[in-house]
Amino acid sequence: MNYIYLIIFGVLGGVLAGMGMGGGTLLIPLLTLILGFTQKSAQAINLLAFIPMSIIAIIIHSKNGFIKFKTGIFIAVFGILSSIGGAMLAKNFDSKQLSIYFGIFLLVLGILQIIFMIIRQNNLKKD
Repeated sequence: MNYIYLIIFGVLGGVLAGMGMGGGTLLIPLLTLILGFTQKSAQAINLLAFIPMSIIAIIIHSKNGFIKFKTGIFIAVFGILSSIGGAMLAKNFDSKQLSIYFGIFLLVLGILQIIFMIIRQNNLKKD
C-alpha cells in the first residue's frame, strides 16, 4: 500500500516541480505526516527526486523559450553554494528540530504568498 502512496506523492511532487512551484513543499509534508518518514529522510528523498524532475522541467521550459540561461546559471551557482551550506547546517539538527524549522519556513512562505497575491490583485485593479 505504501508504494501506491509513493507513486501518488511522486506524481504530485513532479507536477508541482514542473510548474516551478517546488514539489518539496508538498512532498516533504506528505512523506512525514502520512507515511511517517523522518524529516531528514523526507528531505533527502525530496532532493533525490528533484534531480530528474528538474532536468525534465529545464528541457521542456527551454524548448518553450522560457529560460534565460545567463540568469539561470548565476542563480544556480549561488543555489549550489547555499545548498551545501544548508546541508551542513541541517546535519546539526535532529529530525524533530528540522521539522519545526521546516514548518516555520512553510508558514512564512505561505504568509508571503498571500501578501504578494494581495499586492498583485491591488495592482491589477489600479490598471
